[in-house]
Amino acid sequence: MEIKTFYFNPYRECTYVLYHEGHKEAVIIDCGAYSEREQARLKEFISTQGLLPVAHLITHAHPDHICGADFIEQEYNLKPQIQLPEGALSLPQFPTHIAVIATPGHKEDCVCFYLPQENILFSGDTLFQESIGRTDLPGGDMPTLIRSLKKLAELPDETKVYPGHGYTTTIAHEKEYNPYF
Repeated sequence: MEIKTFYFNPYRECTYVLYHEGHKEAVIIDCGAYSEREQARLKEFISTQGLLPVAHLITHAHPDHICGADFIEQEYNLKPQIQLPEGALSLPQFPTHIAVIATPGHKEDCVCFYLPQENILFSGDTLFQESIGRTDLPGGDMPTLIRSLKKLAELPDETKVYPGHGYTTTIAHEKEYNPYF
């Protein structure tokens, strides 16, 4: 699994492109490409790698995570997949199994995307390195977020976490250093 990370918009939101070497199908998670320059960078990467986006997955509907959704829809004819139910995600064109984990708390529609074969989690704003997403915005609720974190704590310790902002971490690191875990 190859993962390209882009830091977009004034909030340095993480946009991810997932693909496999030798396969053209790609999945975009949380396109936050706001400016034309950011959109051009994303488009150039996809083109240079010879990728064909087959899905645009959204962890939650805050503006910094969806401000590039119109661009993706216009450029690649992909509607954002948002408010997905918990369970397996059906993406027959993509060679990797993706599970949806409902993780409300930062916002009521938050989900994480888990790739069990690779032990990779895309956590959106549910979990950051040594922190969590804020709960003081509309739809936020700290007790609900803590329950969501307990679900994530059940994942294998070696699970690599790609958050919605900041840098990658692991479940083991968060169990040891995250005061909310």
